[in-house]
Order: sequence, then structure tokens, then C-alpha cells
Amino acid sequence: MKTKDKEKVRQAVRESYGNIAKSVSVVSGISASPSCCGQSEKPAETSSAASCCGGPEVTTQQLSALMGYSKTDFDSVPDGANMGLGCGNPVALASLKPGETVVDLGSGGGFDCFLAAKQVGETGQVIGVDMTPDMVTKARMNAEKIGVKNVEFRLGEIEYLPVADNSADIIMSNCVINLSPDKLSVYRDAFRVLKPGGRLAIADIVATAPLPDKIQKNLALVAACVGGAATIDDTEEMLKEAGFQDIKITAKDESRELIRQWDPNKSNNAGDYVVSAYIEAVKPKEG
Repeated sequence: MKTKDKEKVRQAVRESYGNIAKSVSVVSGISASPSCCGQSEKPAETSSAASCCGGPEVTTQQLSALMGYSKTDFDSVPDGANMGLGCGNPVALASLKPGETVVDLGSGGGFDCFLAAKQVGETGQVIGVDMTPDMVTKARMNAEKIGVKNVEFRLGEIEYLPVADNSADIIMSNCVINLSPDKLSVYRDAFRVLKPGGRLAIADIVATAPLPDKIQKNLALVAACVGGAATIDDTEEMLKEAGFQDIKITAKDESRELIRQWDPNKSNNAGDYVVSAYIEAVKPKEG
């Protein structure tokens, strides 16, 4: 993909999730406003749609429960942190330990970061990275609400992480890498940031068949976590090229019906081509 085209994708994604950050307000677990792609189908004050991930009567808690989160998870974070934008639960996948350093790619309102912070404890650290200024602002405000001290949020692109070399024990991400127009660079930079022996714990959207041009070239579908999905085979190859080993990609076929709801134009049959998946890999230990 040409540099100009990559920037068009990044700008579309940035605008989409900026709109979500500015328009989402949570009342009793119902996210008021954006539909797929961060554009409200109804005025913000009247819409009960949650996110890119569900129909108009689906709450963020219902969406997150489908993705593997518990009521305890919902109740432990500030209102506005959980926007229902994910496609799995990378925190559960990560098996975090006290004292570990975690980097979250595309941290949004901070939901996964706050859950991770509890598990790594006061001796650990969580760094959330997001390229959308409004999301970073929202996440920092959420952190201030609960007075969490071991989480920070940085503005940056996931292809060029504002994080030091060999500094993280684990990198997690929730339904974000599919949005990148340069996924190999994402995995290469994740490899750079991880300590030897560090690991990936990622929930993302992957393609089980090549995407038709009408889906790949639709920026709205790219921003809705569909149009930019790489195939499972391509994802594995990129991880190998970046240097990872012990690669495991577990597709969740039951996610197809949920994904069909992300597409404003149901005739695209997005659920026939993509599924959510857990992606795990390890950076080799030195020596």
C-alpha cells in the first residue's frame, strides 16, 4: 500500500474513533451514540446504540460479556472506560503477574489498561498507546477518576510505539491491529519493545478468506474493524518475519454473527469473511 493510501486509512480511523471518544457518554451501562465507524445514526442524546459492535438495543456491558468480561470487570473501572469496542478479552489471555510491565496497543478509554493494572499491582506498570488525542484525553480523565497510579497513556501510532526497547513483559491489544495499514510494522515494533521472553496477547479480527475489493476499499468498513483484516496465514507469516516464535492463532467462529452487525450495509456479508481471534506469540530469549 502506498504511503498516501496508508495515511488515508489512518486519518479515517483517527476521525472515526475521535468521534466515538467525543460522543460516547455512559448512563447505566448504555453507551449513548455512535454506531459503526463512529458516526451516529441518531442524535447522540437519543441513540442507545453502543458501538461498532452491536445493534441499537445492545449495551456495552452486554457486548463485553459476549467478549469474555465479567461483571466484576465492569464494576471495577470508571464510567466511560468500557466502550464495547473490543472483540475479546486480552487481559484474561495475558495471564499477568505482579510486577510486570504491560503495553496496550490502541488503549481507547483505558478499559483493558485498568483491568491489567489491578493484576500487575503497585510494582507493575501499564502503558496505553493510542493515536487519537480525544481517546488519550478520555483515558487520562478516567485514570484520574479512580486515582490509579501505575497506568499512563501516551499519544502515538502503534507502528511507531513511544516506548523504549526491551522494556515490556507483555503487549496486548483489543481489536486494533486490524485497523493498521502496515501490520508488519506493528509486529516489528512490538518485538522491539518486548523484553527477551516477552509475549503477545492480542484479540483481533482476522480474515478466513480473501476479502473482496468492495470490503477492502471501503474506509467505513476498515474503521469498523472489518475491511482491514489480514488472513490468518498472512498474520502468522508477519509474526514470523518480525521474529516471534510459539505463534498460536485461535479463531472464534461463534463471533461471525456479532461481526455481521458491524457492517452498516448487511449486503457485504462481512461475517462470511472475518472472525475474531486470539493471537499469541513469544519473543525468543537471548542465548
